[in-house]
Amino acid sequence: MVKDFPRTLSLLRQEKGISQRQAAADFQVSQALLSHYENGVREPGLSFVVKAADYYGVSCDFLLGRTMSRDGAALHPDALPDISSEKGNVLKGSAIAMLSKKLLANSQAILMDLLGKSESRPLITAVSNYLFFAFYKMYRFVYLASGSGKEAAFSVSPAYFSELCDVKMKLCEKTLREYCPQGDKKAGLPDMAVTVIEQSYPALAPSLFSLLHDVSEKIEEKK
Repeated sequence: MVKDFPRTLSLLRQEKGISQRQAAADFQVSQALLSHYENGVREPGLSFVVKAADYYGVSCDFLLGRTMSRDGAALHPDALPDISSEKGNVLKGSAIAMLSKKLLANSQAILMDLLGKSESRPLITAVSNYLFFAFYKMYRFVYLASGSGKEAAFSVSPAYFSELCDVKMKLCEKTLREYCPQGDKKAGLPDMAVTVIEQSYPALAPSLFSLLHDVSEKIEEKK
């Protein structure tokens, strides 16, 4: 069983506001067995997974940590809204490029909207600058790979632009850590719980959750 299952099972029960004893009774298993499932001591069978998914109103894929979309819907580029497109100015490209473009644009739209609601200039500036430096760095690497010739659009030497971007991004991270330590409310950010994001951004949320899930898997890759 995947490692995300016990934690998700426990969080869904807590989200529903019911005790472990009540949930166990509804599942027709002992509380001890449910506790083992929620703590990863034992692995349930397929029938329990299906029953739990129906009970909490989520997909089996969500319960097993295969997707952050509660209904288990698979993402496809054509199914995602494209807020970066304008009439007469729609970008074209390969399927993977189109999917990545939409995931990034939609996820960034949610992030910046949440930051806007905080009305925190230091927070907005730090996050924006971090994203600007990251984009600049990646664009410049691609530009160099393209062999486009003279770098008229860039003033920083190609010999050390990457290192300078890294330094600036680390400074942005430092500002963020100092300004909004974990759990601190002074940043003025709205509730960012998964259910709240789904309700506030129903069209864009799948993009954000897919991006977060994919990056989490990449971070934990052994290779």
